[in-house]
Parts: sequence; structure tokens; C-alpha cells
Amino acid sequence: MSVYLGEFIGTMLLIIFGGGVVAGVVLKGTISEGAGWLVIVVAWGLAVAFAIYAVGNISAAHINPAVTVGLAFIGEFPWSKVPGYVLSQILGAFTGGVIVWLHYLPHWNKTEDKAAKLAVFCTAPAIRSYAANFVSEMIATMILVMGILFVGANKFTEGLNPLVIGGLVMVIGLGLGGTTGFAINPARDLGPRLAHFFLPIRGKGTSDWAYAWVPVIAPVLGGILGAVLYRILFDQQMEPAYFVIIGLAVLSAVYAIVQDQKKKVKMQK
Repeated sequence: MSVYLGEFIGTMLLIIFGGGVVAGVVLKGTISEGAGWLVIVVAWGLAVAFAIYAVGNISAAHINPAVTVGLAFIGEFPWSKVPGYVLSQILGAFTGGVIVWLHYLPHWNKTEDKAAKLAVFCTAPAIRSYAANFVSEMIATMILVMGILFVGANKFTEGLNPLVIGGLVMVIGLGLGGTTGFAINPARDLGPRLAHFFLPIRGKGTSDWAYAWVPVIAPVLGGILGAVLYRILFDQQMEPAYFVIIGLAVLSAVYAIVQDQKKKVKMQK
């Protein structure tokens, strides 16, 4: 099996399980309807672990463009493979979204809530503030990539690494996911969002393309930032490009703070 097919299958499995649990919780008439956020977060973590078990020996199971680009940026992955990996991840996520739709076929007509239908496929912010949402996704993905590198730097009993990374995803979801739904993965959000756009779902509403750029661009910047900080702090390596990334991250945070203060002033008038 090629590494690209491995990434396709791994990301597809991630969405089948992750999107599937969201569908079970938010769609009407399912046995698991209303099971809640904790169930969703735990299932996403286990979905990541299983996807890594499935294809880790084939493609290293990046299953996330933010991981692929972050590792390439610090020289841990060849840039020549990045386009193929990213395309495979997006196509795998799209296919996973289609399979989730098919699995829950009778429940779409019973569900009137457009936002709930969209949530099966992609993320949306609890409070829509693009700058703040961007920073949330950037921070969460920074922690993800740094955490993956932490795990790789330690020796665990053989076979436990995927479970540790799954646990990392759970803790990110519980601690940082309440703002945006923790996409932390451009393919996980964009691929299924495209599936939502194309699939014949009754009363589905829009695919919210106005927000779609946030869970694509912010995780990529966050993934690079996490990899860069790991290199600087733990490997004591310094490159001029690293400080450009840190500068962009700081500017994003400052801009979010300024926008938040402007909103406070408007609310007080």
C-alpha cells in the first residue's frame, strides 16, 4: 500500500468514527441522541488512536495537513511529499463524510436543525469572532503538534503511542475545544464540509464558507508554530524562518485582543 493511500484510509477512518459520533449525538431519532460533548470528545480521541493503529506503519499516520506541514517546516518530512499527503487527507475526509451521511440516511429528514446537520461534517464557533476563533484553533493545534513531538521523544511500551496521542486529542478537546469545536485539522474540516456542500441533504442550509478559512489556515499556522517551538525549546535550534512564524502568531493574538477590546467598547456605548 502506498503512503498516500495510507493517509487516505487513515483520514477516512478518522471521519467515519469522529463524524459518526457527532451524528449520533445531534441528529434526531438516534439511540445516542443527546449523549453530549464528553462522548464526542472521547470518541474523537479514540478515532485518532485507531486511525494511527490502522496506517501508522504505512504512512506514519499524519492524517492531518497541519502535522504534515509542521513536520516539513522543521525538516522532519520531505516537502516533495506534502502535496500528495494533503490531497490524500482531504479526499479521505471527504469520503468519510459521505459514508457518515449514508450510514445515518433516515435521520437527516427527521432533523430540522440546520446547524446540527452541519456540525456532523465540520466545526463552527460557539461565539463567532473570526480573530479570536483563529487564535483558538492556532493554540489548540500548536499544542497538538508539540504534544505529538513530545510523545515521539519518549519511549513507551510498544504499541501505546497511538493511545497516548488519542488521549492528547481528548484533553485538547476538553480543555480547548469549547470555543470552536477544535478542528485542529484542515482536512477534518474542509473535506467533510465539501461533502455537506455536495450531498443531497434536505434542509441542510449553507456550508458556512464565510467561516471555513479559519479551521484551514489557523491549524496550519498552529502546526508550524508547535513544531518550531519544539525545535527551539528542546533541540536548541534557531532559524530565521522560525521567528517569522512566531511573529505571525503573536500578531494574530494581538489582533484578536484589539478586536475584542473594540467590541467591548461598542457594547458599552
